[in-house]
Amino acid sequence: MVQAYILIQTEVGKAAEVAGEIAGIPGVTLAEDVTGPYDVIVRAEARNVDELGKLVVAQIQAVEGITRTLTCPIVHI
Repeated sequence: MVQAYILIQTEVGKAAEVAGEIAGIPGVTLAEDVTGPYDVIVRAEARNVDELGKLVVAQIQAVEGITRTLTCPIVHI
C-alpha cells in the first residue's frame, strides 16, 4: 500500500468546495481545506505508485477549481 499527501492550490474561494468533492473520491482518506501556500491537503492511498498516479491525474486533478497539485509520497525509514 502506497500513501501520500497531496498539496493542492485552488482558485480563490474554491478551497472548501474542492475539499468536499475530493473527499468523496475512492482512495482519498482525508481532504481538508487549510491556510498557507496550499489551500487543500489530501491524504490518499493506493495499491502501488502507478495507481496513486492514476488517482491524482485522472480523478483529483479533474476536480474543477484546482490550479496545481504536489504529491508527496509517505516513506517509512
